[in-house]
Amino acid sequence: MGQGAGVRAELDGELVFATDGLEIIPLYEEPRVLMVPLGHRLAGRKSVTLDDIADETLPRFAGIDGGGANPPGHTRLGALVETLEDKLELVASDEVVSLAPAGFTTNLRQDIVSVPVSDALPVQVVLAARSGERHPLLAAFRSAAATHLLPPS
Repeated sequence: MGQGAGVRAELDGELVFATDGLEIIPLYEEPRVLMVPLGHRLAGRKSVTLDDIADETLPRFAGIDGGGANPPGHTRLGALVETLEDKLELVASDEVVSLAPAGFTTNLRQDIVSVPVSDALPVQVVLAARSGERHPLLAAFRSAAATHLLPPS
């Protein structure tokens, strides 16, 4: 993660990345959606719950200890995902369904649909910078991020 980089992080009490030595500034929260392939049994629903996906296979994520990216206690995990493209291919091929921030689905592939998840914890979008960083542009970047990085409408 680069200095002062805007980062999407999932909030369930902790962020899914190590925060040692970082100053974390919350910007906003986004609701979660479930990405499913077109034609999936949940694709036409107005919303789903975490119970609705209890028997669904979710992806495993590289570099994440299982918590944060998937609901706590969800044990049915499929293939390892290392890139966004991997995740979308697995969803489109009906191998997994996957949670995502609502804003992520703005320009989603045509073979994948998103369904709001009514009881999932939101995703927190944060600004992360090295603690004590004094780069002259960092204050301006923080101000711009707080002003312009807004929740998707």
